[in-house]
Amino acid sequence: MLAILRRNKIKEIIAEEKSVSVADLAKSFEVTEETIRRDLQELEKEGVLKRIYGGAYIDDVVQDDVDVTLRERIMVKEKEIIADECAKLVKSGDSIFLDASTTSLYIATKVKDLRITIITNSLKIANLLADSPDIHLLLIGGIYNRRSMSLLGKNTEESLKQYFVDKAFISCRSIHQNSGITDSNEQQAEIRKIAIKHSNHTYLVVDHTKFDKTAFAFISNFDDIDYLVTNQKITQDWQNYLDMKKVTIVQP
Repeated sequence: MLAILRRNKIKEIIAEEKSVSVADLAKSFEVTEETIRRDLQELEKEGVLKRIYGGAYIDDVVQDDVDVTLRERIMVKEKEIIADECAKLVKSGDSIFLDASTTSLYIATKVKDLRITIITNSLKIANLLADSPDIHLLLIGGIYNRRSMSLLGKNTEESLKQYFVDKAFISCRSIHQNSGITDSNEQQAEIRKIAIKHSNHTYLVVDHTKFDKTAFAFISNFDDIDYLVTNQKITQDWQNYLDMKKVTIVQP
C-alpha cells in the first residue's frame, strides 16, 4: 500500500477510534513500527493528531474518549504534580472516591499506603490497590468498558448511590465559566455527578490545558465544587471567578 493511502486510512481509523497505538497499526497494515511512527509524524504535522509514546490521539475538544492506556502517557508531569497535591489532602481514616481518570490513577499511587477506604469504578485503580493491606477497597460493579478499563452503566450508578464519602476526587475533560464542568463521555459524567452529590468535600482535579473549553456532557456547575486542584498558577480571571464561587484553589 502506498504511504499516502495508508495515512488516509489511519486518518479514518483515528477519527472513529479517537486514539491509535503504533503496535496495532503496524500489525494491521503489515509494516514496521518505524514506518507507522513516520506516518504519525507526518499526520501530526498536518494537525490531524497528537503523538505520544506508543501511539497518537485526536485532540477533539467537544467529544473524545481516548483509550486509557494512551491517556496514561499524556500530561504525565502535570498529573504527578496534581496527585502530589491531592495526596496531602487525604488523611488516615478518610473514605474517598476516585473516578476512572488517569489523574485518579496517579492519586491512587500516592495514597496506597494510607489506612483509608477507597471507592472507585476504575479497574486499573482496583488492580493497583489490590495488594495494599491498609486499603479498604470497594469496586463499584457494572458493565465493563474496555477503552477506559472501568465499570459503567445503570448498575454502577445505582450501586454508587448507596455510599457516601468524605472526599471525592473528580476529573473532567474541560471547564468553562459559562458552561461549567463537562466531560467527553456521558456515562462517566453520570458517575461523577453522583460522586459529587455523595461526598462531604469535592475536589475537582484539572491540568492547565482543560481551562476555557467545553466538552460533550455536563457534569456540574462550580457551586457544587469545594476545591480545584491544578498543576500551575491559574489566571487572575479564574482566581476571581472561583473566589466568587467559594471554590478553594490548590496549586503548587
